[in-house]
Amino acid sequence: MKRTSFRNIAAPAIATIAVFSLAACGGGNDSEADVSGDAGDTSAYEGLSGKLVGGGASSQTSAQDAWMAGFSTVAGDVTVTYDPQGSGAGRENFISGGYKFAGSDAYLTDEEGELSAATETCGAAPIEIPNYVSPIAIIFNVDGVDDLQLSPETLAGIMAGKITKWNDPKIVADNEGTPTADALPNADIRAVHRSDESGTTENFTDYLDAVAGKEWTAGVVETWPKKFGGEGAKGTDGVVKSVTDGEKNAIGYADASQAGDLGQAKIKVGDSFVAPSAEAAAKILEVSPEAESASDTALVYDLDHETSEAGTYPIVLTSYLLACQQYDDEQTAKQVKGYLTYILSDQGQNIGSEEAGSAPLADDIRKQAQEIVATIGS
Repeated sequence: MKRTSFRNIAAPAIATIAVFSLAACGGGNDSEADVSGDAGDTSAYEGLSGKLVGGGASSQTSAQDAWMAGFSTVAGDVTVTYDPQGSGAGRENFISGGYKFAGSDAYLTDEEGELSAATETCGAAPIEIPNYVSPIAIIFNVDGVDDLQLSPETLAGIMAGKITKWNDPKIVADNEGTPTADALPNADIRAVHRSDESGTTENFTDYLDAVAGKEWTAGVVETWPKKFGGEGAKGTDGVVKSVTDGEKNAIGYADASQAGDLGQAKIKVGDSFVAPSAEAAAKILEVSPEAESASDTALVYDLDHETSEAGTYPIVLTSYLLACQQYDDEQTAKQVKGYLTYILSDQGQNIGSEEAGSAPLADDIRKQAQEIVATIGS
């Protein structure tokens, strides 16, 4: 089964745990998140205290930072921590019970027994809900090139190590009629990928597998295939740093919100080239079906990367939150329910968008997710 996932963003320090003492940071977070808007069901925040431990997808770090800061305004006696180890580590620690909630850029399946293991840990099928959608940008840092257009086949050829020069005829052809076609240097391509197990890699290779299977022959993977070479970097911020600060003429993939001043390629969809944006990425959900494993507790989707819908950006990171329907103790259940309620509130979605660049969930999807979270208990 193919799997792609549902929503969000970025990554500060890889080796660091993103820890916010919410009792202390009510207005003291470095980010000036706009906490306007309805904070949701206020009864979900009553009497909350203690420490809530989570972690997982590094793509969610910026959003989690904003949510933790915002949550402190409605539940100041709770300390939430989020360790951005990566999607695979997040699922592993959730299954082991180390994390009470986790962020993942892929929904659970039983390809490696994760869904069954999580069900055993939780005592019932786990909760899987999207918390935002964000474009995966193809970032580049190439001498003399400010804009770049790439077809799916050309992009796959670059990342598979088959296209090795920036002035390759296929890249020139994609940029025909633009200043870039004449500016492409006769220089080696330095292709950068994630070195760690990554939901971003899984979502990116899901796209490549769907649209350019002849060029990309490794299928859908969370760990980059060694046979394609390239330069590995750990975490979202590691890839961005390598493309930014390493030798020039580099290309890589990362959540668009983390791209900074790097160039972001336009990707061919139908007869046009589309730039990454939250709005363009969100459009893909309108044409994508729910996954076969979707259920009353799992709001999960398979993205239609092959769409030709105008204005749709096709390389999308869908991020999920994983939780249990029931917890052994009432305090943990209330903490998880309260925090997830906040993330799905108007206020939570607003600051996620403002601080992390994600597209807020569509109202109908958010309502379904809220109904699932409302069932959490002990």
